[in-house]
Amino acid sequence: MAAEVYHQAIGTWQSNSYLNNFNHHQKLRNNLVRLAARDFTSSNGLSRRSNRSGQRNCSIIRSLASQTSVVDPVLFPSRSKAGDTYKKSNEAALILIRHGESLWNEKNLFTGCVDVPLSKKGIDEAIEAGKRISSIPVDVIFTSALIRAQMTAMLAMTQHRRGKVPIIMHNESEQARSWSQVFSEDTKKQSIPVIAAWQLNERMYGELQGLNKQETADRYGKEQVHEWRRSYDIPPPNGESLEMCAQRAVAYFRDQIEPELLSGKNVMISAHGNSLRSIIMYLDKLTSQEVISLELSTGIPMLYISKRGDSLGGGVP
Repeated sequence: MAAEVYHQAIGTWQSNSYLNNFNHHQKLRNNLVRLAARDFTSSNGLSRRSNRSGQRNCSIIRSLASQTSVVDPVLFPSRSKAGDTYKKSNEAALILIRHGESLWNEKNLFTGCVDVPLSKKGIDEAIEAGKRISSIPVDVIFTSALIRAQMTAMLAMTQHRRGKVPIIMHNESEQARSWSQVFSEDTKKQSIPVIAAWQLNERMYGELQGLNKQETADRYGKEQVHEWRRSYDIPPPNGESLEMCAQRAVAYFRDQIEPELLSGKNVMISAHGNSLRSIIMYLDKLTSQEVISLELSTGIPMLYISKRGDSLGGGVP
């Protein structure tokens, strides 16, 4: 019954060659459905449902122009046969994960684009995130260029039931591509390409990077620091605003990630609070006022599902 509710709730989109890129973007945005892990919380009113024994509870959240609302809960077995998955061949999945806690998160320091690794807690969060998505096939992984996002993706995939190995693609030079080449077709089939992109980096916090957040608030005032951190278009000194971060992150999503989804591939993005908020703003059509109140917990996966099919209801393989 839960599966029936799930398939009734999700929208459909076509990937016909005659549609232009604009229509592809609009169709993907209009028909993606978000599943929020059961302990995902945010300040924009997402509700939590109780969890039944032995089952993982997710809530289907339909993307609307100016709000997100819970439609129905979907229950997936927490553990079943090794090959089991809810994934259907005519669906594409988009998994978003904010990296686990970093060592500078732990120390309450502004991190931004400084390349800091995960803390012990962050490692545990990444592994737990992997357990939550272990049944969902993953075809390609996108991460930022920062180690905390890459560690989160790699650690998460150690928990995956399919046992495929994530391999970072080195395309920074012809030599790097040549030296990292895989020559076994069987090995390729058991691997997942990982593409690192600076466009998915956290927003650059400028002169705040490395400063203690509480000491910075004491120095500049809580209101000023809050404005730098939570306004949409006001950057910190010599840094990026959320708007500036969104310009690069969303452009990359449209150019590099959406084509993968439209081709039917399952995509995981391991990135940061602000780059992911930017992508969610784009997908959920949030306003600049709505996105600044959106909070993403570290290490909690979010899942968007898009069901492809013929608009007339036939011809699905």
